[in-house]
Amino acid sequence: MSYEIKLDIFEGPLDLLLYLIRKNEIDIYNIPIALITEQYLGYLDLMRSLNLDLAGEYLVLAATLLHIKSRLLLPPVENEDQEEEGEDPRAELVQQLLEYRAYKEAALTLEHRPLLERDVFARGAPSEQPDHAGDDDEAMVEVDVFELVEAFRRIVANLDKTERLAFDTEKISLADRINEIMDQLTEAKQLSFTELLGERTDRRRIVYTFLAILELMKLRMIRAYQAGPFGAIRLFLAVES
Repeated sequence: MSYEIKLDIFEGPLDLLLYLIRKNEIDIYNIPIALITEQYLGYLDLMRSLNLDLAGEYLVLAATLLHIKSRLLLPPVENEDQEEEGEDPRAELVQQLLEYRAYKEAALTLEHRPLLERDVFARGAPSEQPDHAGDDDEAMVEVDVFELVEAFRRIVANLDKTERLAFDTEKISLADRINEIMDQLTEAKQLSFTELLGERTDRRRIVYTFLAILELMKLRMIRAYQAGPFGAIRLFLAVES
């Protein structure tokens, strides 16, 4: 069965780059290009494996990272007349990241302001830290799409090769999986990704479950929280019924 999904939930290549910098606790002014390029390309490969339609700007940034990496491998320019060429090739990218981060933080500040007819129904929505967070004593923090991608990558990596290559005859569509997840969350109120899968861990079901979660997050119908950096990600309805 062939399928291709296009989602607007990814805010762009700079958003992915900022996530990798935060994840690796890197100084934005001193980015290890080799490490970041390898991880960035790894995420693009994962998106392609999900049949996500990648915007051209992701590939442009990938080419930019590879170009910067190649320039850093070259010996420093000794000729004073070529001083400009001896500048840090990361400088322009760092400036773009700083500007993007400033706009992103400003947008988040505006988004958290109460808006008429957006927060009217907020009484039933989960708070910034859900009270029904489960048995974990650690604070629950809302996660973004990149943490979900990382969780998906770990689950697929743990699959046995025989499971991944198993022929699956189950007929399933993205719309069906979205409806199933909404029904499950309406009944259970909160579920982890693993609980959504149950005992059926074939690759097709995992991919469709992941894509359904991304679509529901894009539509702001569900929200994802995590207790600690490596804790299980739990999903909640954005507005409880």
